[in-house]
Amino acid sequence: MTELILSNQKVTIEAGELVGYLVNGHEYIHQKGSPGWRSADAEMFPIIGPTNEADFKVKTDKGEAVQDQHGLLRELSYNLVSSTATTAVYEKIYIANTVVKNSKYPKKSTAENLAWPYNFTFVKTFVLKENTLEVSFKIAGDKGMPFMLGYHPAFKLHVDAPIIEANNKTITLKDVLAVGSRALEVPNCTTITLKDKKEISLKTEGFGNFMLWTEVPNMVCIEPISFYPYAVAQEQLHKGFQTIDNQEKIFKVSLSIN
Repeated sequence: MTELILSNQKVTIEAGELVGYLVNGHEYIHQKGSPGWRSADAEMFPIIGPTNEADFKVKTDKGEAVQDQHGLLRELSYNLVSSTATTAVYEKIYIANTVVKNSKYPKKSTAENLAWPYNFTFVKTFVLKENTLEVSFKIAGDKGMPFMLGYHPAFKLHVDAPIIEANNKTITLKDVLAVGSRALEVPNCTTITLKDKKEISLKTEGFGNFMLWTEVPNMVCIEPISFYPYAVAQEQLHKGFQTIDNQEKIFKVSLSIN
């Protein structure tokens, strides 16, 4: 367990997962064990979205890769690289074609093993600033490696009718619940605000879009994404890829208390 503390803010990180953001006694992050989702945050990489209708296969230039929903990164463990009172850096390293056991098998998936035909290093960094927690992601890998990236934080809800504001539009909790397991798309958006008992805004760099998901009234996931996976059939998921060229890719999410 790692804690970052700055004045009235405390961030709690468990094995690279953001499990708490407490500001002036108000908890912003969904608590593990509460109804809705067994996690508090996660990364969707190297794909976003389900793959069951495509026999758990995704097209790449190196052939078909076996991937379950949201990719295999979540099956890997983070290593803590460094930490200070206000920063923590975590890393995952994957060697091409290494077989990874799928934790969803056999209860929720028929894909027992997952693999990806490219090498990559994935670095997740937390930086606590005044009234802001910055979470950044640095991706390095084989030249030409295709990928999508999504960040999947869950926020605790304290009131019955919170609202989300994005692109000068208001989205209600009922709007998100109505979509069910298929997350609500918020396209072409880099800043979004959750207005609950307290307010928190997410400002992003690199992602370009959001999707919103919940199936319970006590939490909502506000997810920056590079591609909305339901825009295509699962067999065409590769159309949402971007690639690593000659330099690392960096994505950022700033969680700011209003």
